[in-house]
Amino acid sequence: MQRVAIARALINDPRIIFADEPTGNLDSRNGELVMQLLAELNRAFRRTVVVATHSQMADSLAGMVVTLRDGSIVSSS
Repeated sequence: MQRVAIARALINDPRIIFADEPTGNLDSRNGELVMQLLAELNRAFRRTVVVATHSQMADSLAGMVVTLRDGSIVSSS
């Protein structure tokens, strides 16, 4: 269902993709596949992808990581 949601979001060929908890309710294998798909959209199709998540699964694929705590930025890289 997450992949279908991503496909639906891409129908209008957006320049920016906002993904709110894209790995939520997925097992680790499928979560990694979804994150790899989003990373590929960034690389191959030059789409900006903004992911909001509690999971650190996206960290290794991200060009920038911003960590929030209680609404404030506590770190960025």
